[in-house]
Amino acid sequence: MDPRQTAGASAWRAVVLVLLALVPMAPSADLARHLESLTPHEAFPGADRVAIPASGALPVADAYTDGRKVGHVFVTSDLVDATGYSGKPISILVGIDLDGVIRSARLMEHHEPIVLIGIPERRVAEVIDGYVGLDVVAQKSATGAERDVDIVSGATVTIMVIDDSIVRAGLKVARALGLGGMAPAGTESEAPPRQVDMSRDEVRDWWELVAEGSVRRLKLTVGEVNQAFVDGGDPAAIERPEPGEPDDPFMEMYAAVVSVPSLGRSLLGDAEYRNLARDLAPGEQAILLAGAGRYSYKGSGYVRGGIFDRFHVVQGERSVRFRDHQHKRLRRVAADGAPDFTEVDLFRTGAESGFQAAEPWRVELLVSRATGARTKAFRTFVLDYALPESWLLPPEPPPVPAEAQEKSGEGPPLWQRMWSQKMGAVAVLGVALAALSVAFFFQMSLVRRPALMRRVRIGFLLFTLFVLGFHLNAQLSVVNILTVFNALVSGFDWGYFLMEPLVFILWGSVAVALVFWGRGAYCGWLCPFGALQELSNRIARRLGVPQIQVPWALHERLVSVKYLIFLGLFGVSLHSLALAERLAEVEPFKTAVIMKFDRAWPFVAFAAGLLGIGLFIERFYCRYLCGLGAALAIPARIRTFEWLKRYRQCGNPCQRCRNECMVQAIHPEGHINPNECLYCLHCQEVYVDDHRCPVMIAKREKRERRRGSVSPRSSAQIQKILEEVRSGREQRAGDRTGS
Repeated sequence: MDPRQTAGASAWRAVVLVLLALVPMAPSADLARHLESLTPHEAFPGADRVAIPASGALPVADAYTDGRKVGHVFVTSDLVDATGYSGKPISILVGIDLDGVIRSARLMEHHEPIVLIGIPERRVAEVIDGYVGLDVVAQKSATGAERDVDIVSGATVTIMVIDDSIVRAGLKVARALGLGGMAPAGTESEAPPRQVDMSRDEVRDWWELVAEGSVRRLKLTVGEVNQAFVDGGDPAAIERPEPGEPDDPFMEMYAAVVSVPSLGRSLLGDAEYRNLARDLAPGEQAILLAGAGRYSYKGSGYVRGGIFDRFHVVQGERSVRFRDHQHKRLRRVAADGAPDFTEVDLFRTGAESGFQAAEPWRVELLVSRATGARTKAFRTFVLDYALPESWLLPPEPPPVPAEAQEKSGEGPPLWQRMWSQKMGAVAVLGVALAALSVAFFFQMSLVRRPALMRRVRIGFLLFTLFVLGFHLNAQLSVVNILTVFNALVSGFDWGYFLMEPLVFILWGSVAVALVFWGRGAYCGWLCPFGALQELSNRIARRLGVPQIQVPWALHERLVSVKYLIFLGLFGVSLHSLALAERLAEVEPFKTAVIMKFDRAWPFVAFAAGLLGIGLFIERFYCRYLCGLGAALAIPARIRTFEWLKRYRQCGNPCQRCRNECMVQAIHPEGHINPNECLYCLHCQEVYVDDHRCPVMIAKREKRERRRGSVSPRSSAQIQKILEEVRSGREQRAGDRTGS
């Protein structure tokens, strides 16, 4: 290996080690950690001692006053899913007395971007203070609609998660410890969970499904909504009623579980249901929502933040919120007789949510009303859902005792089931990677056949864009790198990264390719957005769009911008991974590839603008703005092999390859910069072409002179090419013959 490469790799490892030393390790045992920072009285009013029992089924501490137990203390994130807007838990320390009444509630830790950079934390703390005095036991049959949740405008999701986690964690503790007269866990006999009859596969029309209750409806009128805000008692909300007559429709929403085969085929159609069944991971379910009227159950907040804040699904003590990657917009409901809806959407519940299609659930819809320039009031409406009895299998016999269950063991891990589910896509990607590897290993044989090389290049780019990108969503991102680093310093778990087979395989192939060919193997061949840029530029050049050659002095300074972007995102991620993920929207990948431009107009305009510039400057984003490319270029310094061949005349005097390189990765001196090279192999085509490369032209001319077959006209043409190359006057756009 080149000593410079060895030194570069060592320097990179040293930087990583220093950064690892600077980042604190993520703590464990949240309850014990948070209790250390509080006095007993702060944790539970009036307590003089708070102690965590040596053994216990739940992470709950006991609070004492004068040696007498007066209550318990717990952290919500230890007991229930308290994942907020950021994707990280919101930890709230709660004190609950022996009657099941909350005596203290304190925000201990969060990573919510809207609170970190927008809304004052004291506003959220005031909301949490409002839970003091809440009788948790009395909430065991209450819905969110029956609780008057104090929503902070602009932090809807955060507050709803806080409400869910406090009440549901409190219920879990009260039930487990028998607080407030609740039967302790294990004393109530529970019937085995019901199962859906998946053998039913008939297609039904819309009105049959509505009549039997397989499709449920929530219908709201203007009068009902206005009355709800009157009942809420907010004068500002009451003074701004919804315009219209009381009987005017406000919104109508329908819901159904479409992971049930018959419902899925009926409501989605056979083709869409097959796609859904293929994409659903083990343990996942799918819900169809359809709506019409002046109020949208989706709104537009999810476009900005990636999470739907107007509704969530509640099942028992579980609350399921949906992010944009769990959502698919549909054009219509396929069932015969279905009305025309203004919005039809498919939502997938994650396997980790524990959502069961056979158990009753409800949609809680949040309706907002402006009460001032920056304030809003909120009311909740509920759509209850339960599959009719005819869709369920007969009740199962009593459950097997716990001891027998332990002996039977568990099934395979979730990541293994995910791989089994996506074996077809894994096989397709494996074949593509194998084919690309063969092409790289035998690249000189390939570049000697320019027509074949062009077909291979364009064909693979089309495959990358439409199959890997639009169909399989296998687009890597700088966020993946930030997440991996965060996991390395906070507790690495292979199972988490194995959950996405295609992304995992792509990252594995990138790691191998960095040793053999550098960053170009991925950036030049396997990146869907890169393929979109290159293909659109090829079309533009065929249509006569003029190409801009960036002056070298400007180009070599602009390439540093992408490194600044990556280092900036990396530095922010050390402080807040959630904020770094939001800033990573500088990548247009999510808009253009994952969501196929189905986003708010600023995101679409940004991605389209980059593609528009790319019509004049090929691979503009890859050259100057791609943080992912910069991140790959840094470790690519460990590249061991030099596959791209050069002549000593390259750069002095010949400038042909440099002028024709699509990303200007060849320096005027003739050497190729591996940090910028996308490995398109165009320079290797020129290298072996005895009609374009001056060295090869001279060799061909010499051979022809020996045979006496070179004509004066041919010699004049050769001399003209040599003079043009020496003067460096060739323009890349016109000279990329056959591109």
